Amino acid sequence: MLLKKWIDLVKRMKIKNNKMTENNQNSHNETEVAIVQVESQEIHHEQTLFAEPIYNYNGFPITNSLLVSWIVVILIIIGAISLRVLLKKIPGKIQGAFEMIFEWFLETFDSVTGDRKKSLMFFPLVFSFFIFILLNNWFGLLPGIGTIGQVVNEHGKLVLIPYLRGGTADLNTTLALALIAVVASHAFGIFKIGAWTHFNKFINIKAFLEIPKKIIKDPTIILVNPIKAFVGIVEIVGEIAKVASLSFRLFGNIFAGEVLLASMAAMVAWLVPIPFIFLELIVGVVQALIFALLTLAFLTINTMEEH
Repeated sequence: MLLKKWIDLVKRMKIKNNKMTENNQNSHNETEVAIVQVESQEIHHEQTLFAEPIYNYNGFPITNSLLVSWIVVILIIIGAISLRVLLKKIPGKIQGAFEMIFEWFLETFDSVTGDRKKSLMFFPLVFSFFIFILLNNWFGLLPGIGTIGQVVNEHGKLVLIPYLRGGTADLNTTLALALIAVVASHAFGIFKIGAWTHFNKFINIKAFLEIPKKIIKDPTIILVNPIKAFVGIVEIVGEIAKVASLSFRLFGNIFAGEVLLASMAAMVAWLVPIPFIFLELIVGVVQALIFALLTLAFLTINTMEEH
């Protein structure tokens, strides 16, 4: 009787082990099938107009372009602190090179402002724009930027979302820079010529107040001053156009460069994209300089009294 119970127990254990082995084999086969299906699918990498979110912190999406912008800001801060610490009365080769660059920029700014004092006043803001935009433009040309990332399944299609993307290839970044530039130009204008004078450049109340005072001596003022007031309203439209112009110009050139390099690399991966990379290096400098000089022009115009 006891021997029979032992035989039954051994049989049940063998049956259980066989079932477990079959389940493991089935699971392993399913995994292999899934891997084969994933490997057989094409991974798509598209140059999107918008920045892709790579992380979500308490409902706040952190995009790949925002991450690059933070990295650039950190690099600028480290560079500025290093230059300040290493600053000497008798400059070495590196300090001398930077001083030559700063002097060239000041001379260029003088040609726009016509005043060295104004150039020195605007220099920190405008040069910061130049450095930030330049590093963001060049960051997108580094190996791995825009190509290394995570693969996600979107609507049954495998899509590569890069971890890093040039900050200025995102319209949000260029729009923010343009808004800062235009708002800063008005802030400097209010600080330099006064709020009332600056306000009347756009809503010319002063022109209407002058009509009763000067109409006897100059009757044509009744026609001229309303035109001045209308021109001020047109200036408001112009300020909005400045934001659109600055943001779309910078974004369009940098994004087009990324698409061009991706297209060249997709067609011929070796040697052919190299000339285009050098071209984009030049475009990065030119676009950063254009943005900086346009910002300087806006600052200069808004700090001048109306003649």
